[in-house]
Amino acid sequence: MIKKNIFILFITLAAEALITLLVSRAFSIRFIEIMFFSGVVFTALTVWFSSSGGMVTRFMDSTASAMTGFIPKREEFSFRPNYAVLGSVIFLLIGLVFFILLLTNVIPPI
Repeated sequence: MIKKNIFILFITLAAEALITLLVSRAFSIRFIEIMFFSGVVFTALTVWFSSSGGMVTRFMDSTASAMTGFIPKREEFSFRPNYAVLGSVIFLLIGLVFFILLLTNVIPPI
């Protein structure tokens, strides 16, 4: 079980790095310059899809209730952290370190 979770973590990191690399090549920006910002987006998306009972769930319940007249039991917001979220947070933190190093000119601009 632990090998599967570690595999998910590394696949998440690899996928995020690959997508960031493709975006950096498309916009002719260095990888480390956009790593933090893509990490923010990836972390927000993985948290969004790893939680339940949020705004979208309430909207869907309200829509179904309006059409059917049946009032479903409300589901409270719950966040279920997993290894994909952990991988995204690690990518975000690495990007944050590089971003701070870029701002302080430890990593020189091109």
